Amino acid sequence: MREYGRTSAGVAVQEYTLGNASGMEVKIINFGGIVTSIRVPDRDGRLANVALGFDCLDKYEGEHPYFGAITGRYANRIAGGRFQLDGVTYKLFKNDGANALHGGAIGFDKRIWSARDVSEASPSSLELRYLSPDGEEGYPGNLDVSVTYSVAADNALRIDYLASADKPTIVNLTNHSYFNLLGEGAGTVYEHILELNADRYTPIDAGALTCNGEIAAVAGTPFDFRAPKGIGAGCRSGHPQIVVAQGYDHNFVLNRDGSDAGEMCFAARVYEPRQGRIMEVWTTEPGLQFYAGNTLDGTLIGSSGRVYRQSDGLALETQHFPNSPNVPAFPSTVLRPGELYRTSTVYRFSTD
Repeated sequence: MREYGRTSAGVAVQEYTLGNASGMEVKIINFGGIVTSIRVPDRDGRLANVALGFDCLDKYEGEHPYFGAITGRYANRIAGGRFQLDGVTYKLFKNDGANALHGGAIGFDKRIWSARDVSEASPSSLELRYLSPDGEEGYPGNLDVSVTYSVAADNALRIDYLASADKPTIVNLTNHSYFNLLGEGAGTVYEHILELNADRYTPIDAGALTCNGEIAAVAGTPFDFRAPKGIGAGCRSGHPQIVVAQGYDHNFVLNRDGSDAGEMCFAARVYEPRQGRIMEVWTTEPGLQFYAGNTLDGTLIGSSGRVYRQSDGLALETQHFPNSPNVPAFPSTVLRPGELYRTSTVYRFSTD
């Protein structure tokens, strides 16, 4: 552990390093629970950071597209910045046009989390905790949240989420890391080969970029990643859904493949052919948001000193579906007193 910096309000922020004997190294700060770096080997054993991010705290305090952060209380969008629960309408801060996005004006990505080392002999683990007070950003109930990051011997980064509340509320948490398996700042991910375990996805409305409850088949569209393929051609497709989002920014409905809800299932696999890095994603969640870095526009400079341009990284956010509180047919995100919100996701790195 070391001091990473101090916020504009003078609060000290700590950096924690997790690792294993194979050389994998993950750095996390307790500001936003942000993963600032993930170093993994390529096929020749050369280590590189494959996570987009910054080199100092003030950039994380500023405006950025949630690099590496825990997003909540509700990851993704809630249409109109409002939802009903038990007959009561709750109004949220609209920070994405007409919608609430990733928890609001000051979401979990901008909060200071308490941290403690919970490592045993293996894996190397860090537990972060935050108590979100009743009414924060418009959400009901005091929400007690813990997020545990672990690095295992097989080069897997595991994230375990746990939450409880004293009033009925909604919860949807994820980590918003951006990946480039060539290395952070090394160019676009257009040649990355992506496989998604999803027969269906949830289209978005024009302009609002949120789900209206429709679930569509991926067959015959640029959203069909059931067989591995490069993402570049699809990003430039004329498909109406690609045009609306300026690329990929969509939730995919994961095939459970016989596993029950709450059990781990295979979600995605990304392969970078030049250096041979592979990342597999496994999760207990029902959905995965694939975002291809569409709005990276050259205004942000990353930790390597290189500018981030469109599609210089991709995000694979495991979560419940966008706008679920307003779509009864979607899996519920309601958490009631006496219940536990519990989800897990694994990002496993290997080489060909």
